[in-house]
Amino acid sequence: MNEQDPSDVALELERLRGVVEVGFARTDGSLALLVQRSDQTDRALADHEARLDAIERGRWPLPSLLALVALAGLALPLWQLAAR
Repeated sequence: MNEQDPSDVALELERLRGVVEVGFARTDGSLALLVQRSDQTDRALADHEARLDAIERGRWPLPSLLALVALAGLALPLWQLAAR
């Protein structure tokens, strides 16, 4: 059959080991990039949540303001009727 020299097998195994190491390094780099992007997305999301909370806290309480205007609109004619 086909008998190979042990040094050829060792050389081929070393070449294969190098290819696997390069593949793992490339995969590690891709994963590190994905983790970095995920962290950036998390920070941006937290920033947007904080900004949205600030906007919600600072908005005018429109329903309460509308109720006050309605009460004033009702109280003014009642006061005028009572003054007659």
